[in-house]
Amino acid sequence: MEYRHLGRSGLVISEIAYGNWLTHGSQVEADAATACVHAALEVGITTFDTADVYAATRAESVLGEALKGERREGLEIFTKAYWPTGPGRNDRGLSRKHLMESIEGSLRRLQTDYVDLYQAHRYDVATPLEETMEAFADIVHSGKAHYIGVSEWPAEQIRRAHALARELRFPLVSNQPMYNALWRVIEAEVVPACEELGMGQVVYSPISQGVLTGKYEPGARPPEGSRATDDKGGADMIARWMRDEVLEAVQQLKPLAAEAGLSLAQLAVAWVLQNPNVSAAIIGASRPEQVVENAKASGVVLEADLMARVEEVLKPVAVTDPKRVHDNVPQRRP
Repeated sequence: MEYRHLGRSGLVISEIAYGNWLTHGSQVEADAATACVHAALEVGITTFDTADVYAATRAESVLGEALKGERREGLEIFTKAYWPTGPGRNDRGLSRKHLMESIEGSLRRLQTDYVDLYQAHRYDVATPLEETMEAFADIVHSGKAHYIGVSEWPAEQIRRAHALARELRFPLVSNQPMYNALWRVIEAEVVPACEELGMGQVVYSPISQGVLTGKYEPGARPPEGSRATDDKGGADMIARWMRDEVLEAVQQLKPLAAEAGLSLAQLAVAWVLQNPNVSAAIIGASRPEQVVENAKASGVVLEADLMARVEEVLKPVAVTDPKRVHDNVPQRRP
C-alpha cells in the first residue's frame, strides 16, 4: 500500500481508502463487513470512510465494532453529516445544532473520542455558511475532529468555505466527490480550485458502482445479485451508465487492462490515482477478496500511452461538463 498526504496537510492516509456507503448495515451482514474491514487492514489500508446517514446510522456502528481493538493512532477515520438521520426538522443539514449533535452520535457509534476528518456531506443552502464553519471550528478546537472536509461542493462554495476556515483557524483540507473515468466533472473547476487552496480529493465510486469492472455487458441482463439489480445497492445511481454505448466502451478497455497486467477494476482505480490532486480513492466491498484485488491498484503507474488510449475509448461516453458538478448538489435542504 502506498500513502499520500491529504491535500497539503500533514495528515498521511492510505491512497486506497475503505468505505461502507452501500454495504455495512444494509447489503452486508456484520460478520462479512468485519471480514472486509480486516482484509483492508491486512493489505495496509489505514483510512476508513463512512457517514452517519449510511444504513440509517448502522454503518458507523458496524465500522466502529470492526475496528475495535485496533491501535487508534494507526487509523484515519472519516465520517460526514448533512443528510437526515431522524424525523425531526433539525435532524438534517449543517446547522450548529445538527452538527454538534451529529458529531456526538458519530463518535459514540464509532467508539472513538475523535475522528480524523469530519465532512460536510453536501452544501446546506438553508444555513448561513458562517454558522456552519463556526460550528466546525468549535468541533476541531474541542478535539472531536482533527480536520474538516466537504463532499460534492462546487468550486465557488469551496473557495468561500476555505476563506472562512482560515479566518477561524481550522484546517479545511479535502473534498469528497464522485470521480472516475466515466464521471470527470470535477476536472475543469473543482480540481484547480483545490490545488490552489491546498485541498485534496478523496474520491468515491472509482469503478462507477461496478460498471468499470466490465461485468455488465451490452444487450444482456445484469447479473443476478449485482448492484444494478439491488434497490438498496444504488441501482438508481448506476442506471445512468447502463446504456449499450457505455457498456460497449467499457468492454473495449479489457485488452488495455490485460496489457498492463491489471483487472478492469484495478485499471479503474489506478486511473483515478494518476490525478495528482487525488489523495485517496475509496473502494467498497461485500467480500474480502474484492478488497484484496482492488488494493493491488495502489502504486500502479499507468504509462502516458495507456492513459491516452483509455481516453480515446471513453471520450464519447464520459461526462466532463463542469456544470454537472451541480447534479449532486441539493437546491434545498432534504
